Amino acid sequence: MQNKPAPDFNLSDQDGVNHSLSDYSGKWVVLYVYPRDNTPGCTKEACNFRDERDVIAQEGNATVIGVSKDSVASHKKFAAKHHLNFTLLSDPDHELIEALGAWKPKKFMGREMMGTHRNTYIIDPHGTIAKEYLGVNPATHAKQIIDDLKSLQAK
Repeated sequence: MQNKPAPDFNLSDQDGVNHSLSDYSGKWVVLYVYPRDNTPGCTKEACNFRDERDVIAQEGNATVIGVSKDSVASHKKFAAKHHLNFTLLSDPDHELIEALGAWKPKKFMGREMMGTHRNTYIIDPHGTIAKEYLGVNPATHAKQIIDDLKSLQAK
């Protein structure tokens, strides 16, 4: 996906407000895909982005957006419970998740099924995926994003 146009989307956030990629034209975007609200890894990742959001916005000049196949109502509860300060998009048909290549076979308790992989994409102001991260560590990932945003923007 790196160096390719980011897929367009039109999805609702935790407040029912629609967002599309064109809304962020001219801006850097950190789009992170995660499997499910209120699971341990996804909560850790969301809280990590929450805690680093201001640094990402100020030093990295970027907007953080999370996306999963959970419903708008689930996102609203998740955001309220953990005081999340960024947009969570609901992709119930996993169209964006698939377009990003994050919908793939997963193994769980010995069974294989299709599911969402924990990936992140930095999208540049022209709508191109400048960097992608596959299977990220939810505890340390936000700091890596900050460093890479600075490096990408210095080019």
